[in-house]
Amino acid sequence: MSKRDEIITGAMQTFEQHGFRGIGVDAVLLPSGASTRTLYKHFGSRDGLVLAVVQQRHQAFMARLRAEPESGVAGLFEALAVWLAEFGARGCMLLRAHGEYAGDSAEIAEAVRAQKTEFLGEIGRRVELELGRRDEALSLQIWLLFEGATAAASVAGMDVVQAAGEAAEALLADARRR
Repeated sequence: MSKRDEIITGAMQTFEQHGFRGIGVDAVLLPSGASTRTLYKHFGSRDGLVLAVVQQRHQAFMARLRAEPESGVAGLFEALAVWLAEFGARGCMLLRAHGEYAGDSAEIAEAVRAQKTEFLGEIGRRVELELGRRDEALSLQIWLLFEGATAAASVAGMDVVQAAGEAAEALLADARRR
């Protein structure tokens, strides 16, 4: 693993547990053993590292989803349950980054918006696969269920993911009847 990747991996774990702004650079770099100079060499700034972390996190999640492209909408919620079991139910890291940086870093905020738009597109693709037609309103509703389950799992437990998946399936069943 390259030093850049080591820094991203360590920072991702640190940000996941402590948030983005509530922790100093030294603590962010501690897992990788990198110096501040190495941070600036690879990322240009702390914000550059945050951007790299949210990009890596999104790419990793999308790669998991694309590994099972035919799993339909139910597969999204199954993947979410596995993801949260692995990384912890602390809400969406991307949305947390957006919340902490939206007013200060247009680049981070725009990256998160683009990532969420890409994910909404993946939901749309799966809805179309299941229905045989596009349904943007349904895709948006399922996206809201997914994002809501991601956030709610942090306070209500993992059962909300299954409940959200069941609600998505009910919406799909209703759409099939139309």
